[in-house]
Amino acid sequence: MNADSLRAVQAPIKDRYRTDPSAAIVTLRARGSLDDPQGLNCSVETGRALVTAGLHPATGGDGMLACSGDMLLQALVACAGVTLRAVATATGIPVRGGSVYAAGDLDFRGTLGVDRDAPVGFKNISLTFDLDTDATPEQVATLRKLTERYCVVYQTLAGGVAPQTEFRTRAAAV
Repeated sequence: MNADSLRAVQAPIKDRYRTDPSAAIVTLRARGSLDDPQGLNCSVETGRALVTAGLHPATGGDGMLACSGDMLLQALVACAGVTLRAVATATGIPVRGGSVYAAGDLDFRGTLGVDRDAPVGFKNISLTFDLDTDATPEQVATLRKLTERYCVVYQTLAGGVAPQTEFRTRAAAV
């Protein structure tokens, strides 16, 4: 896709959102199943495949199931990669290829309740782009600025959105 094609696809969408801001509010959903009473897992519908997540080996898992921490980093890589491609296309900055890499440090003492002062969750996350490009340093700075600005997962992590939790129960059928 080139810049003109991208603009042609997005122009009517942007126009609609300008005239009807409520149309831009879209609720994304994820669903998981806890129906394996023997397993310490959750099967997640991704829209393309079913992914079963389980305990990380650092918490007693066997490494055979997906780790939700890895999935979080994978979501960041996917979003940042797609955003960078869209930004490069829209701005005409040539990017022939490359890779996106995310890494994060966890202190599993917090997750396992070994040390109440140890944090639960990532202490830090890094996002690295290795780009095959002849872009100038100024163009690379533009790619960085706009990718960070428009990447939904990056902005959600950077903004620290606090999830809201609700537990609903149902009684067993008699």
